Formats: sequence, C-alpha cells, structure tokens
Amino acid sequence: MSVSAAASRLSFSERVEQLLQRVDYRRAETQKEREAIFRLRYDAYLREGAISPNDTKMFSDPIDDRDNVWIFGVYIDGTLASSIRLSVTIPGETHIPALDVFSDVLLGDISSGKRVVDPTRFVADREASRRYPELPHVTLRLPWVALEYFHADSMLAAVRSEHQAFYKRLWGHRAVCEPRPYPNLQKPISLMTLDYREARDRVHRRYPFFRSTYFERRMLFERELAMQHRTAA
Repeated sequence: MSVSAAASRLSFSERVEQLLQRVDYRRAETQKEREAIFRLRYDAYLREGAISPNDTKMFSDPIDDRDNVWIFGVYIDGTLASSIRLSVTIPGETHIPALDVFSDVLLGDISSGKRVVDPTRFVADREASRRYPELPHVTLRLPWVALEYFHADSMLAAVRSEHQAFYKRLWGHRAVCEPRPYPNLQKPISLMTLDYREARDRVHRRYPFFRSTYFERRMLFERELAMQHRTAA
C-alpha cells in the first residue's frame, strides 16, 4: 500500500496527530524569526486583499511588542508553514487587540478579572496550506493550549463573516456582534467568543489532538524555560 493510500485510511484526528509528529512550535524571539513571520503575514494578507502593498513586504504592528503577547511560528520539517499571535489578559496587562474595536462587548468581563485569550494574525504559507489540509488545526492548537496554561475563561475569534462557520464548527464559538471596521485591515471583522470550561471536554472527546501535557504548556508559554531549552539545544 502506498503512503498516500495508507494516509487516506486514517481518520481526520489521526492525520492531524501524524502531522504533529513533524511540527515544531517556536515562539518568535529573535529578530530573524520575527521578520520571517512578518513576511509570511504580509504575503497572506496581501493575497487576500486585506492590506495594501508596502515597500518592506512585512506586516506588523505595535501589539507585537507587548508583554502579554506570544508570537508563534509553526514549522513543518524545519520550514515555516504558518503563524499565529496570542494576546492574553494577564495581571498588569489586560489590553488585547479586540478591545480596540469591541470594547463595548468585552470591557465588562475583562474589568471583572476574567482571563481571555485573543488569537490574531493567523496566517499560512500558500504551498503549505495546499500540501497539509490539517495545518489550520495544527496551528489553532496553540490558542487552545494557551487556554489551559493560563486558566482562561474564554477565547475570542475576531474574524471575517465568511470564517465564522469554521470556528462555530470547530470549537462552538458564537457571534456576539455584527462585523465592524478593524485597524490595518480593509475588510470588516466580526467578534465570536467561546466559553472554554463549557467546551473543553466536548472538544477533547471530538478532537483528542487538542490535549496537551503540563510540560508542553510550560515549554510554549514560560519564556525563561523555553529559552533555556533552546540554548541547551
């Protein structure tokens, strides 16, 4: 039996698990890593008509430098395939990108101390997307793992209307307002939210690959531990 034929016999979750064996999640710490991700963002957003061309051929914003932000590259066999940025309401830093547009919806919960994960700048390399249909789920595993690590109450999805069905089907997000103009993007964005504690067990039963170990969560989100590991490697 050929490799492709064998792969076609696997369930979707098994195919994601198989791809995860080739994946390396790397938090972008160096200038070189960040610029590679900013170029990937630029290519993806320009391709979709979400931004205008610029001379740097990179796409970043001041949010990338905040203390409550984690920027990840997803590497398959050592090659950058996708990226996502996670903003988290942590003590002393509760500003997240969605507040700039949806403060009337979010400010009450955040002011009351609820912990929120706001994934943004989810982009993928065009060729990698074609080769690996499971790439979106591999990438979106990062905000799910963050929910557990930070003991978060909810996860946001600030997405275009045509992407709402994906998040509703994947995790059970619900839309909470109509699409609105969003900074630096040319197309309006809607806001969806998910109650993590309500969804966790249901999602884990359906998609076991979203589960994570305590050590993995620490490696991804504890900055000092991750840097020590990379230095030792």
